[in-house]
Amino acid sequence: MKTLYLIRHAKSSWTDHSLSDFDRPLNKRGLRDAPFMAAKVAEHLKGKKATIVTSPANRAQTTARYFATTLGIDEADLNFEPRIYEASPQTLLYIIQGLDKTAETVLLFGHNPAFTYIANYFGGLIQNVPTCGVCVIEFNVDFWDEASDKNAKFIDFLFPKKYQ
Repeated sequence: MKTLYLIRHAKSSWTDHSLSDFDRPLNKRGLRDAPFMAAKVAEHLKGKKATIVTSPANRAQTTARYFATTLGIDEADLNFEPRIYEASPQTLLYIIQGLDKTAETVLLFGHNPAFTYIANYFGGLIQNVPTCGVCVIEFNVDFWDEASDKNAKFIDFLFPKKYQ
């Protein structure tokens, strides 16, 4: 059994128009929601060890760092995957199927619209993964390269407004 947490980055800032999309930081709400949702995911994990794979975009990796801190994962153990930024749903599927076979639970940080599409491909049936939204998907497989819609079970959908 493999478990995937698809985590969209927290809310980003559009204040500084000189920054590229890739370099945008989190805004005030994002800085509030990221540690809050990290704590919710920690409760969900119930002490299970997790691997973090993140887009290198500033807003995604900042979100991932909050989760790493909360989960006691050393920042040196973060895995940066450049293909996540601006990924198509097909590219995300390739990334998921290429995850380290020894990793049982993976937290994958990235962006919409691909995260909503891939969550729905795996059975989510949701309109939108909001910022700092988390989709939990289990795969009845031994290896990530076997992950598909045929062996996926959409387990949970967590997002900040669910708790407010």
